[in-house]
Amino acid sequence: MSATSGSSAETSAADRITAVADRLRAAGECTPRPARDPVNEPMINNWTEALGDRNPAYPAVAPPAMIQVWTMGGLHPERSEDDPLGGMVEILDATGYTSVVATNSEQTYHRHLKPGERLAVTSRLEEVVGPKQTALGEGWFVTTRSTWWSGDEPVGEMMFRVLKFKPKPATQASVPPMVSRDTAFFWDGTKLGELRIQKCAACGALRHPPGPMCPRCNALDPTHIVSSGLGEVYSYVVHHHPQVPGKQTPFVIALVELEEGVRMLGELLDVDPEQVKVGLPVRVRFVPSGEFALPAWEVR
Repeated sequence: MSATSGSSAETSAADRITAVADRLRAAGECTPRPARDPVNEPMINNWTEALGDRNPAYPAVAPPAMIQVWTMGGLHPERSEDDPLGGMVEILDATGYTSVVATNSEQTYHRHLKPGERLAVTSRLEEVVGPKQTALGEGWFVTTRSTWWSGDEPVGEMMFRVLKFKPKPATQASVPPMVSRDTAFFWDGTKLGELRIQKCAACGALRHPPGPMCPRCNALDPTHIVSSGLGEVYSYVVHHHPQVPGKQTPFVIALVELEEGVRMLGELLDVDPEQVKVGLPVRVRFVPSGEFALPAWEVR
């Protein structure tokens, strides 16, 4: 009976997803979303400087690959009620497909854009395929096509595909850290309950993460010291979304400044995220993970 019930639930979820996809696909293009600002030289200059693009045509025209920039929603974007990607995300979240990864996109540019043009973008749903079994978990592939307009003229298009998936259940198995000649001493230390910091044998500089060459004197003969494992939170983030296999959200990742002066990243364990602050005193705790031990932090 339970097997039949489970199968029925899966069919019902798939039917609901398909029904929403059919409705959004039939609706066609969504309401145009106008750009907040026109194409402008300051943003073009920022873009080309960051990418090292010295094409003399800029900033009299905008680099074609900037087309998404002009219609970005800012820090608090709002989707229209008929936005197809938003609609598919909503139904997939509601049916348990809570994680997302972009898989691929293709852009087409019809002409260069000039400063002063103010764009708008529309989007339509092209295809929804699923459920599919993937390496990340069971999921649905959602494909949309966006069109950018300058007035009534289409100036660019983009096919965009995402995978919305259910994270695999947590298992005891874990992905081992990458171990190289430069980092082997560190992981050998964590197995022994030691937090080791690389030290230059020539000038005494400490550094983390470890590397083959001292950034201060360029010497190639590193050694190490054993840290006290004590430090303070230098910075941190609280992870709420997406869900991470094997983890209960929210959880805290802290950058800790150790007493020895170097900074090291790790999870801050057994703490209310609301109580975390810069300067919080912490100590290292080693968490078994397969054949390794991972350094994490706990409040002291």
